[in-house]
Amino acid sequence: MAKRIKKKTETDNKSLESWIWDAACSIRGAKDAPKYKDFILPLIFTKRLCDVFDDEINRIAAEVGSRQKAFKLVKADRKLVRFYLPLVPDDPEQPVWSVIRKLADRIGEGVTSHMRAIAKENPLLQGIIDRVDFNATTHGQRDIDDDRLSNLIEAISTKRLGLEDVEADIIGKSYEYLIRKFAEGGGQSAGEFYTPPEVGTIMSRVLQPEPGMTVYDPCCGSGGLLVKLEIAMEDQSSDDRPAPLKLYGQEYIADTWAMANMNMIIHDMEGEIEIGDSFKNPKFRSPNGKLRTFDRVVANPMWNQNWFTEADYDNDELDRFPAGAGFPGKSSADWGWVQHLHASLNATGRAAVVLDTGAASRGSGNAGTNKEKAVRQWFVDQDLIESVLYLPENLFYNTSAPGIVLFLNRAKPEERQGKVFLVNASQLFEKGDPKNFIPDDGIQRIADTLIGWKEEEKLSRIVDHEELAKNDYNISPSRYIHTSDAETYRPLAEIVAELDVIEAEAREADEALRGILKQLGL
Repeated sequence: MAKRIKKKTETDNKSLESWIWDAACSIRGAKDAPKYKDFILPLIFTKRLCDVFDDEINRIAAEVGSRQKAFKLVKADRKLVRFYLPLVPDDPEQPVWSVIRKLADRIGEGVTSHMRAIAKENPLLQGIIDRVDFNATTHGQRDIDDDRLSNLIEAISTKRLGLEDVEADIIGKSYEYLIRKFAEGGGQSAGEFYTPPEVGTIMSRVLQPEPGMTVYDPCCGSGGLLVKLEIAMEDQSSDDRPAPLKLYGQEYIADTWAMANMNMIIHDMEGEIEIGDSFKNPKFRSPNGKLRTFDRVVANPMWNQNWFTEADYDNDELDRFPAGAGFPGKSSADWGWVQHLHASLNATGRAAVVLDTGAASRGSGNAGTNKEKAVRQWFVDQDLIESVLYLPENLFYNTSAPGIVLFLNRAKPEERQGKVFLVNASQLFEKGDPKNFIPDDGIQRIADTLIGWKEEEKLSRIVDHEELAKNDYNISPSRYIHTSDAETYRPLAEIVAELDVIEAEAREADEALRGILKQLGL
């Protein structure tokens, strides 16, 4: 893979973003566009495939004398092209996309047939573009009728997406822009497939991936974090053709898994995305059946998952939940995911994971024991936590809570051992609609601060383990770094989160007590 050379201007980028969003809105306007993302994303993806295939046909035609001969040659030897498209226009001089564009009758059925034919010829695309039925109905009503589908196809047809028209990084950025626009209108479900780009950029820059490294995301959503790491590596590399990262991801929602695969391909990146629940059945295993380990691991798991039981931890056969850590309580699997990430790192591996703000402080300061605090203490005592970043509020599409990014390092430099670097970036944001965002200079400032362990008043501090222990293993940057002279109280989000976990633990204790009394016949 060649290093991405940014020849196009920012105007070109914005132009393509505007076109891609306008195409999405051609169905029923901006408000309803997110409802149709499962139809829109595969169609734009297929338009890119068609236009690139046309470019490859033209290249071969220049050598053999005509497009007609080129079509026959490629059909006989599929290895001449990356993806073989069995779409041959009646007039070989016409673009391949015209086969879809000229559908005039039973359009939904025709698009579905063409998508399935493409997938049949390309194993890498099976289950990705052929999973959507453009002719599907709900209670006898078409999910997307032929008129709207025709409008969408026509809108997509107005711009060519071939190799000479748009570079992989530009079409990739625009595709991610479309995913972000869908997230804005996606409500609670948006957090299942999208991480704010500035958060992903900070994570990828701080992890400093190097050419050829292996990278893993156990709950990869639309694949944005994996893409960010590849881009960060290329930007940091002095080599014109750096060895690409080896990208691995797993996603348990089938439509999102398909989205991740399309996102990777349209960015001109190659990765292996598996489908399934990483917590209960991680797919990436070593030959001996144990967890495969990686150089870098990133994740933004769903926060505070409560559907994993103590038995899920106790019955684990992959050594993910060590003695002293293990079950963090049923009310939140945040630290269960951190343990999965830790177990997926090789001996020199580093990780970054986005967690609910309360994961840094829940249980600290409470009387008695707390399971989540005990796991957090284990990570501190094992000297695995390198730094913690406290984010601004209202960045994420499924919550207004700020969130934190926890950075792990299995091989901390000697000068950083016994310490944790805390960054409170709660004030480094700008108001946006519908969400706040971290501006470019804020992203750079946060990343540079984390990479250099640079202490700065009201922003960052190096805290040794003894101080963390005195504070009952509260590792929230907001506990140690006040951003204004008047700030003397803990953030409300942390207090509410802690009350929630206390209530959940009380319910667990009540249920256990009732079970014991029932066994005693009382």
